[in-house]
Amino acid sequence: MTIIKRGFAALAAGVLSTALAMPAFAEPAKFDFWFGLSGDLARVVDTLCKNFNASQQDYEVVCTSQGNYDATLQNTIAAFRAGKQPAVVQVYDVGTATMMLSGAYKPADKLMEENGYKIDYADYFPGIARYYATSKGEMLSFPFNSSTPLMYWNKDAFAKIGKNEAPKTWEDVGADLKALKDAGYECPMAINISANESWQLMEQFSALHNQPIATKNNGYDGLDARLEVNKTKFVQYVTDLKKWYDAGLIKIKSKDLGQDMVQAFATGTCQVILTSVGDHGTVGRTQKEGMNWDVAELPVYAGTERKNSLVGGASLWVLSGKSDAEYKGAAAFLNFIHDPKTALFWSTNTGYIPVTKSGFDYMKGQGFYDKAPYKGREVAIASLTASEPTEITRGIRLGNFTQIRAEFGTQMQAIFANKVSVQEGLDTLVKNGDAILDRFQQTYPGKTLP
Repeated sequence: MTIIKRGFAALAAGVLSTALAMPAFAEPAKFDFWFGLSGDLARVVDTLCKNFNASQQDYEVVCTSQGNYDATLQNTIAAFRAGKQPAVVQVYDVGTATMMLSGAYKPADKLMEENGYKIDYADYFPGIARYYATSKGEMLSFPFNSSTPLMYWNKDAFAKIGKNEAPKTWEDVGADLKALKDAGYECPMAINISANESWQLMEQFSALHNQPIATKNNGYDGLDARLEVNKTKFVQYVTDLKKWYDAGLIKIKSKDLGQDMVQAFATGTCQVILTSVGDHGTVGRTQKEGMNWDVAELPVYAGTERKNSLVGGASLWVLSGKSDAEYKGAAAFLNFIHDPKTALFWSTNTGYIPVTKSGFDYMKGQGFYDKAPYKGREVAIASLTASEPTEITRGIRLGNFTQIRAEFGTQMQAIFANKVSVQEGLDTLVKNGDAILDRFQQTYPGKTLP
């Protein structure tokens, strides 16, 4: 063998021995994340997941939309029973009580601590954190997609009645709607009275006026909480809405009727709506060309000391029964989502608001709120932080609340169809809602909320 051949042979042997000695690259630890968003929002979540996977090599999150919030919760329950639950799941706000009582989760704050992540939970806006925290302030899940409702108003229409700002009280709303009607606007204001509008109409109104929806501080202090919206300021509110509807100052708009509220406002058909800050981007993209509009905090009755509005949306829960590797991946994922840079990506692409003060400050520093299409979304933060949360305005912790929302829609439709009076409809809402709460309490005998 020549010297060259011997050299190549030695080199080949060395390369082979080195290759055998080197450890193989480990596959990233995979874990599942189930969520309830669909359409454009689902595509944003998919991008968020890809961004996380590209940011490191140790973990791979597999993100799967379940279509909607209800399906996500029900599919998770079924999967948990079969031992096939995801590591992380998105659960909507009103599913919080069910999750807390299930015992099927690993507390998010403990998960992060065990994996070496230091999270400043005081950084979360109080109105968001306390909705999802225990009565002791422990964070069992991580706030994720968050929103609150605003008043959207057509500045051009209001200019025609001599107004250059949105009404701040419901008394002013009534006067402005009449003025708009007299000025020739067929639809001064649009509302929807379906189950989902409980969030805007009943829950937010009650919070802003520091009025309880239920006893026991809206359920935080016990499963024996019962509804009481039939004897609060909410009765006056529904009475006024119905009066304005009868006078032609309010129109009901929904997809079932051919045009929803957001479409009605964006096209200039209706001049005022109450809807989520999450619809801000949709209005901006679909508005009638040249239309001038803005957003404001929801009105309150004159003489009211305004309180914080409630957060809507969902939080991320880490489920029990998963491997250490999956928990490490879940912790890394939650830490990634908590990063202010992720907050900027998330809000830019969805319309949801940042859930932390540092995320909000970072976005302001980047000029996010300085100009269209994002200018105005900061009003949602002002609404959520209008006061320190009271025992009533920290949130709602009632079981099977989606069923109560459905009952709300049924009774509101009966009221607006003149089948029952306002008081009769709200009395029935309370009666039927309490039956729902009774059944929920019986499902968890002897249990208390954490």
